[in-house]
Amino acid sequence: MKKSEATRLNILQKAFELIYTKGYQTTSVDEIIATTQVTKGAFYYHFKTKDEMGLAIINELLISNFKNTFIKPLETSYHPLESIYDLMHGILMENDFLKVEYGCPASNFTQEMAPWHIDFTKALNLLSKQWEDAIIACIENGKKEGMLKSDIDAKEIAVFVMSGYWGVRNLGKLENSKSVYLIYLKGLKSYFKSLQ
Repeated sequence: MKKSEATRLNILQKAFELIYTKGYQTTSVDEIIATTQVTKGAFYYHFKTKDEMGLAIINELLISNFKNTFIKPLETSYHPLESIYDLMHGILMENDFLKVEYGCPASNFTQEMAPWHIDFTKALNLLSKQWEDAIIACIENGKKEGMLKSDIDAKEIAVFVMSGYWGVRNLGKLENSKSVYLIYLKGLKSYFKSLQ
């Protein structure tokens, strides 16, 4: 990796860490520069604006991490509901990167930026759509293999799982406790039992 590419990646990674803990709106370019120890000129060489950097965080860091964490485990699923449940349990209860007190980075970006910035909305919608499509494909595969009732609506399940996840992340952030995650997981398990 060239020095310029390494500098750019360092800015994105350090900025993401600050934004994840403090929020996008309240994190200033000056704080990012101080944390990365690059000059203001170097920052603006790589990013014309803070929003350009924010979009790069979504497109270059979040999307690839999101794919590895939220999508790939579903692509090799043999039992869809079990795989989706295990994914949710792992992300909520075992993932060391996603902290309960800070919520979900994609959800945080959505709440802060989607209503105000069309480019953020498009990037975050793509992220959400990829996850939804992965859940739908997983469910449809389970129906085809006879593991699930043929009349269940895969999109309905995907929306239920995703909205529950993002909602419980916010509740966890408010309570600063994973206990609410356990309630969600218990409800998710009961819902999945009704689909078999």
